[in-house]
Amino acid sequence: MHVSKTKIVAAASTAASVLMGTVGQVFAAAEEVPAVNIGTINATRGFAANLGAVLSTLLSFVMGIAALAVFIYLIWGGIQWITSGGEKGKTEEARNKITSAVIGLIVLAASYALLMLLLNILGFASLTETLTGITPIKMFDGTLM
Repeated sequence: MHVSKTKIVAAASTAASVLMGTVGQVFAAAEEVPAVNIGTINATRGFAANLGAVLSTLLSFVMGIAALAVFIYLIWGGIQWITSGGEKGKTEEARNKITSAVIGLIVLAASYALLMLLLNILGFASLTETLTGITPIKMFDGTLM
């Protein structure tokens, strides 16, 4: 089965767009709903304390799955190369898989490095720190905006 690089890039960009759109909707919904203090909720172990922790964990999970997929694809190409028996077509297909896996790994590492660079330029140490310090904006009369 051959999947073109265009389809892979299109799928990755669609997934990123959906993820960013969902995050934007969460922030938009949070801004539209007025804060109501009902009481204190004691979160036990296993629950996220804030949105920053959830997004940071989600990003780490997605990056881990993507890295695992890249390495499996790389190993698959290597096994295909070894078992090609010197046939030019099979060797070429295996080489293309290995090349695609290396390019995927470079894109994955570059995207993570770019995210960390942007966070550092903006003065944050991590993604969690970026989203944990969010507080409601108070008006001059003390009400929440």
